[in-house]
Amino acid sequence: MTGGKLVGGLIVGFALIFGAVVYYTQVFAYYEEVAADAVTIRLTPLDETSAPEAMLTTNVQAIDGDSSPLRFRACFRTTESLALLTESYVIRDDAVPLNAPGWFDCFDAPSIGAALASGEAIAFLGEAEIADGVDRIVAVYDDGRAFAWHQLNKKYAD
Repeated sequence: MTGGKLVGGLIVGFALIFGAVVYYTQVFAYYEEVAADAVTIRLTPLDETSAPEAMLTTNVQAIDGDSSPLRFRACFRTTESLALLTESYVIRDDAVPLNAPGWFDCFDAPSIGAALASGEAIAFLGEAEIADGVDRIVAVYDDGRAFAWHQLNKKYAD
């Protein structure tokens, strides 16, 4: 093997290993599953002067990460009717669900986004400024399926 082939092979090998490490850290290393009893999903009342109120939730599955406030995702069910929620809580028309890692398969951002666009689901302001410049958004379907995520608010989104 000539020197050029050896150097080229080392560069390609290093690039493959580096790519695998970056993939692992982005998809697995910075996410942790959150215990269902450690997650409280709240919604902001229409008057916005009251504190956010806890939702009735079951079957909560959630992930989060310390490396970014945007890593939070949750899937759950609620028995609260969509009609009651729309009359009581702040609706967010600018909600855009962020992709979750593939292994957290209950959260399908494209499907949730399509449901929001079609009106099949409605997004609510969960908690404003849950972290600096970040709001918690909660999307609820009429059948009780619900999802939550964090997204940038006006402070950083523009």
